[in-house]
Amino acid sequence: MSEIPAKATESKDPSGGARAEAVGDAVAQIRPDEAPAADAMWQSSPPGSIYDYIKVASFSIGPDGLVDQWSLRAEQLFGIPAEHAVGMDPIEAFIDQDLRAQGQRKMAEILDGREWTGVVPFRVPAQEAPHEGECGREGLAEVYVMPTRTEEGEKAAVCIVVDVRTLRSIETDLAASQAIFGQSPFGFVLIDPELRVRRVNYRFASLFGGSPDDHRGKGVHDYLPRPEAERVTATLRRVLETGDSITDMHVTGFLPGSDERRHWSINLYRVRSGSGRPIGIAWLGTDITARRAAAREAAAARRNLALLNEAGARIGNSLDLETTARELLDVVVPGFCDLATVDLYQGLLAGDETPPGLADGSAELRRVAFASAVSDAPFAGSGAPVSVGAVHHYPFNSPCADALRTARPQYIPAEEGGLVQSTLAVPMVAHDTVVGLAQFSRTKGSEPFGDRDRDLAVELAARAAVCIDNARLYRREHERALILQRSLLPPGDPVASGLDIACRYLPGNSSADRPSEVGGDWFDVIELPGHRTALVVGDVMGRGLRAAVAMGELRSAVRTLALLDLEPAEVLSALDEIARGLGAPGGVQQATRAARRPREADLSEVYLATCVYAVYDSVTRRCTFANAGHLPPVLVEPGEDALMLDVPPGMPLGVGGEPFEEVEVELPEGALLALYTDGLVESRDHPLDEGLQAFVGALTDPSAPLEDVCDHVLNTLDTHHGEDDIALLMARVQGLPAGSVGDWTLPREPRSVGRAREYARGQLLSWDLEPLVDTTELLVSELVTNALRYGEGDIRLRLLLDRTLVCEVWDSGLVQPRRRRARDTDEGGRGLQLVGLLSAAWGSRRTPRGKTVWFELPLPDGENGMVDPAEALLSLF
Repeated sequence: MSEIPAKATESKDPSGGARAEAVGDAVAQIRPDEAPAADAMWQSSPPGSIYDYIKVASFSIGPDGLVDQWSLRAEQLFGIPAEHAVGMDPIEAFIDQDLRAQGQRKMAEILDGREWTGVVPFRVPAQEAPHEGECGREGLAEVYVMPTRTEEGEKAAVCIVVDVRTLRSIETDLAASQAIFGQSPFGFVLIDPELRVRRVNYRFASLFGGSPDDHRGKGVHDYLPRPEAERVTATLRRVLETGDSITDMHVTGFLPGSDERRHWSINLYRVRSGSGRPIGIAWLGTDITARRAAAREAAAARRNLALLNEAGARIGNSLDLETTARELLDVVVPGFCDLATVDLYQGLLAGDETPPGLADGSAELRRVAFASAVSDAPFAGSGAPVSVGAVHHYPFNSPCADALRTARPQYIPAEEGGLVQSTLAVPMVAHDTVVGLAQFSRTKGSEPFGDRDRDLAVELAARAAVCIDNARLYRREHERALILQRSLLPPGDPVASGLDIACRYLPGNSSADRPSEVGGDWFDVIELPGHRTALVVGDVMGRGLRAAVAMGELRSAVRTLALLDLEPAEVLSALDEIARGLGAPGGVQQATRAARRPREADLSEVYLATCVYAVYDSVTRRCTFANAGHLPPVLVEPGEDALMLDVPPGMPLGVGGEPFEEVEVELPEGALLALYTDGLVESRDHPLDEGLQAFVGALTDPSAPLEDVCDHVLNTLDTHHGEDDIALLMARVQGLPAGSVGDWTLPREPRSVGRAREYARGQLLSWDLEPLVDTTELLVSELVTNALRYGEGDIRLRLLLDRTLVCEVWDSGLVQPRRRRARDTDEGGRGLQLVGLLSAAWGSRRTPRGKTVWFELPLPDGENGMVDPAEALLSLF
């Protein structure tokens, strides 16, 4: 509604009301499209109307050309109160001197009945200025003058005045608004308080079709899907009510005629009138579809890099094939896919070099791993469900068989109505060899696999394949080394004279987190002449195939040296030289040269080993020990607690330069002797001293069967071992009874030969060994004769009866007998040949006081026939 002049009701001119009505009509002409309806013409305009914004002032001029009405807005515009303005000549009061003549002519034309519109400069007269500082204020006013008449019919005028500064401000605002709407590259929408579109710019209209006017009156639901529209509508109401702005709100929808999902970022703020009244909401939208796609690409790249980094850290920590496959699935589920499986060729798992059927992809595979981020998901991929551990194969025409055949990834079509919507079948290729197949699946609702996902899957599968192939090669080497190692150990339960033997060998436990390599532990039981037995336990430092080979060489060397009947310390000294050459080119030959040319040991070229070597004599029940850096033997005497024997440890084999000491211990009947390696008593979690005490404490019942004792020890110490191999050798002393030994000393004279035969005959008859009498007499006669002819000092004859019959002839001579082939014309030289023909074994050894020559005869059992002495004599001629 236009403002009624302040003096209209108080004017003495009865036509003032008509002129006021004319003012209202004139103001209404400014916005004819906004005129209120007839039935609402007496309603008050709300604050913030266009009249408040423009600040329209009005006054009227009477027939005398003087101001007769002055509105409040005129007071504000010109700074002159009504009491001063009424009765003033506007030309004289506001127009400069040089323009007054022109003003008077215009006033005459107006009073003559002409309308006039123009811009008039004005100033506030000094005498009329109500406030200090208003004096002489100049300005420009746009004036619209409309002729009228008073009730008496006299000519008058109504003037509507607007400050040009206000108009220019409005023009500037309109230009800025037009620039935003018309020139902005962003979509701009003005929404009214009823949440209907009031205005859009051309950018918005170009996207959603039609002209800007076509969008007037539409709502949010006309542009966005229902759920999104409801969310945005709620946000618009909140902005309108609270005035809080919204920035970078992401909205998703579709453009007309397109199925491509679009994304926009919108900013919302409430729009107010000049008086502060909310009149709507401004919507500024930017299409961020490309930006979101780029962000997704960047996020996918970061995710892929993170997955690759995680794969490098988590895959390959184990040398177990199945564990490596599970590590791959732990990485990809759920970060890369929802379901995944790994199938490996059954042939590779069985140790074959090349899987059969590789060319056509039809070879048998075993499912070794499955992972799912979806509950109750039976399997991943296509085809019938396959459980973990099951052996299966893919049909020739299937995508999986094609992937195995071509070594290229394949997309597997989704099954209608199934849980999975996208599957990748990726061959696992290591060193140009396909070792298996990995399948990655995404369920419905997830983003399908793309080319970048395919490349990432290939890289992940390749990394896992290399680790699996390494695990396969390790398993193959480990199995071969284990076969080699076990082949070098004594077969079955060793048998020894005067000893009850039990032994155990356990390879180190392998696990997914701590794989075990074959070690160099070994033990041996070697029968020596004279019903003596060598007990050996050793450990080559290091692991793997080379350690197993070194162990085999040392074991062979020990057997060779033992058969030479050397003393325990001499055996270890010779082994030390051999060990020094095992790691260098030339092997044992290098060790031989080292023995001839003493040098300091180069530990980088040798294998170090520990070893304990013991020789037990069943006749005397004495045992001689020598130790090369090994753990001490444990002895349990009947009725006593177990104790560790004080055997000087010496240096490990391969170090060289230090002699080895011997310790001789007499073992009572029924005593228990235990030799072992460090794997039994030492581990990462338990120190050596604790393990030794546990081992000693486990030997509580030495009288129990040896097999039970071994099992009890291993069960008791189960928590103390596992990483390393274990070798355990236990022997219970069962000395040769005195009645099984015949021992005589003979003077150095020819008659001793006959006496020796008599002693032997009588002893054999007392043992009920009459079938052996003739052969034994003949061979004893030969050995005693050689002792008289080539030996020195008194002669000692000893017969030992155990599993075999052993005859020994001792003398003080140092010359070892040597068998030679006698010529036809020779009268002698056939004695040792005869001994070799008639005996099961024979030999000689050095003793601290000379030498001993011995032979061995098997006991008659009704099956093994004896060689007739007469036939043996005839065969020599």
